[in-house]
Amino acid sequence: MALRIGIVGCGRIARNHARALQLVDSVEVVGCCDTDLDRARKFAVDNGIAFGVRSVEELIAHGLDAVTVCTPHPVHEQVVLTAAAAGLHVLCEKPIAVDLAAADRMIDATDRAGVTFGVLFQRRFWPASQRIRAAIDDGRLGVPMLGEASVVLHRPSAYYSTDAWRGRWDTDGGGVLMTQAIHQIDMLQWFMGEAASVAGFTRTHTHGDHMETEDSASAVISFASGGTATVTATTGANLNLGNRVTVVGSTGAIASVLEFPEGSEGVNELWTVPGEVSLGTVFSADTEANLDVDEVNAGLADFHTLQVQDFAEAILTGRRPAVTGRDARASLAIVAGIYESSRTGRVVDLTPTTTLVSEGS
Repeated sequence: MALRIGIVGCGRIARNHARALQLVDSVEVVGCCDTDLDRARKFAVDNGIAFGVRSVEELIAHGLDAVTVCTPHPVHEQVVLTAAAAGLHVLCEKPIAVDLAAADRMIDATDRAGVTFGVLFQRRFWPASQRIRAAIDDGRLGVPMLGEASVVLHRPSAYYSTDAWRGRWDTDGGGVLMTQAIHQIDMLQWFMGEAASVAGFTRTHTHGDHMETEDSASAVISFASGGTATVTATTGANLNLGNRVTVVGSTGAIASVLEFPEGSEGVNELWTVPGEVSLGTVFSADTEANLDVDEVNAGLADFHTLQVQDFAEAILTGRRPAVTGRDARASLAIVAGIYESSRTGRVVDLTPTTTLVSEGS
């Protein structure tokens, strides 16, 4: 039997969820919901879904096995707790939450309910990302000792002024770190391992007239392995140079995954594993780089589909999904640590017992 799944939240990213769910044979999209009932109904019509309703409770009443969560970040917790209480499996958009206390409550609730809890980090499903993870696992890279996440993006002022919830602490939970760079931070810690501490700075250089959170950030992370990594992120660049994550292993081998233009499938721009050396770039002045966010999301749709398929298979077979709630908590801890460090001027401990809140909480 197909898994009966509902979509919670009918904004831009929900289009990827609808498409992905409809491409997975073991899934049936039952309905959708949004606090704006007109938007829910229009989304249902536009995406070939049977109905749209206003609340999660109304959606659940139609008999579901699982939900996907596409609401604004601070609402994730409420939806996940409601779904878990009803015994439903949950696939939630990133970030898992806007502070670690909320993330822990979500993980605890889904654990106690015995349901599968996954979080969307679709860039892990790029073949280039999988290739780096495999080279770490089989020893060709050795222990990852040095890393870098570079997020150099362009967002026009209208990105923040048109959707007024963006770039606000209470409705977005943060700025470039929480909304964009968390993808690359997730990938960086997936390669580097458990983060031990972080020091960082956040600034608003370009979009201060339209946002209260940060549009730029820099940080240094130390890892339990002894490795270190840097993070640089902005939405104030022009041109948009996309995203890159680079790892240098203890064997001396270097591997990177570059996403340019933003939203395109990542490629291994640098690869110096002995016997497999390849160096190149996809940068070109002829490439249209400053894409609209809808075009970026559309470019990632195939990898949303792969993660939805993995999530469905995890439910049906009883295994863990590729990205669990605990995995997603790790990247949130780094982001929250950067906010804390920027606010206090201190290096922030990221041991598992640490409880951090977002800067705006």
